Amino acid sequence: MSLRIYNTLTRKEEPFETVEEGKVRMYVCGPTVYADAHIGHAMSAMVFDMVRRYLLFRGYDVQYVTNFTDVDDKIINRAEQLGEDPFALAQRYADKYLEHLRDLNVLKADVYPRVTNEIAEIVKVIQNLGEGGFAYEMDGSVYFRVNKDSDYGKLSGRSQDEAVSGTRVAANERKENVADFALWKAAKPGEPSWESPWGSGRPGWHIECSAMCLHHLGETIDIHGGGNDLIFPHHENEIAQSESLTGKPFARYWMHNGMLQLGGEKMSKSLGNLVTIDEFLREHSADALRLLVFSGHYRKPVMYTDETIGSAERSLTRLQTALRPSSGRKSVGTEAETLREATENARATFIEAMDDDFNTASALAVLFEMVRAINSARSAGVVGPFFEAAQRTFRELAGVLGLKLEVEAPGNGMQVAAKPFIDLLVQVRTDLRTHKQWALADKIRNDLAELSIALEDTPEGTQWRYEESTS
Repeated sequence: MSLRIYNTLTRKEEPFETVEEGKVRMYVCGPTVYADAHIGHAMSAMVFDMVRRYLLFRGYDVQYVTNFTDVDDKIINRAEQLGEDPFALAQRYADKYLEHLRDLNVLKADVYPRVTNEIAEIVKVIQNLGEGGFAYEMDGSVYFRVNKDSDYGKLSGRSQDEAVSGTRVAANERKENVADFALWKAAKPGEPSWESPWGSGRPGWHIECSAMCLHHLGETIDIHGGGNDLIFPHHENEIAQSESLTGKPFARYWMHNGMLQLGGEKMSKSLGNLVTIDEFLREHSADALRLLVFSGHYRKPVMYTDETIGSAERSLTRLQTALRPSSGRKSVGTEAETLREATENARATFIEAMDDDFNTASALAVLFEMVRAINSARSAGVVGPFFEAAQRTFRELAGVLGLKLEVEAPGNGMQVAAKPFIDLLVQVRTDLRTHKQWALADKIRNDLAELSIALEDTPEGTQWRYEESTS
């Protein structure tokens, strides 16, 4: 089966066919940088990082662009509240978000365009829309003529009347149509502004992404992504602007991730019900958040609770067990052959799952089957090429989902310093078990467990590891 993607535009799964063979042009809407990013932002970044990683895994050359909105009403208002320069505020939060992306193991984009660096491109696009009769100037602002776009609403499925009734529309009785939206906003006293053919002002929200796509990726891209809260009006308006300008399809596939929910509501700054990325990473790993997100389908909502993140942490611990070394002696035999077959089947089944509109839940199920196969082989004493190949394949497939699966020992340098003493305690416990002093042997196991050190008795002897504390 070839890769199939659910296309929001057509409301069905479609075979993935790129504009240029072997090359993917992909644009994902980034954040408006006026406050600390929350894990809802992280979810969207992780989803499209997963999509990009899988396309790379399948051999595509992926050109990936995601933007920053660094001038906006929210930024201006927040800067005024804090008594800070709006450009400095936006820069600070953009830089911090890039740090978060590194912490979350999100691959670096090829380009991170920012609105303030793209003004000339934006002005040029607005001028061309005006020359084509798709835009008009009024009092220093420029508006898009929605009535000129005959298929406006095709992404969201809303008519113009429904679009107006379901959206906050700035009151301006002089506009030709109440649904017309701003491409350029006339300057207000004290706000950031740039010179333009219509006077001093700044871009509207929607035009920036159209201009940046055109500038960095061309007239037609393969994938345009973002949260499903952007379908209307943002992405609807992007389509209207871009296709009116070029007369060509803007994007072949529109992908939208579901929302991260806290207490049954979408997590957002405006609602105030959010967990920042900083807060999350102080308590949990990036891998745990990926497992929470990818345990369901990317288009569906994800419920964030203590229970769901706790389950993700336990799943992470289980996955990490597959990467433990083997101290066995069997490099061939029935158990080794069984592991080889399981490894080959895992790769094929993983691809089948991901080809089905990035079905990460089924892909994770494949990884957990690999955990079972690898751990069973280790317990049976398997070592050597088949065992190494299984672990290598496991790590490769986990990496497609952006999972690092690193086990961090508690304390700086603690693992190295404590190893000889832990080895000694493990040997003492083994001697106690030999002499059937079960109570003392169990006490050593339990006391080590309290220190986040787990013991595993195998045919080749007792092995130990650090693990995440559940206390």
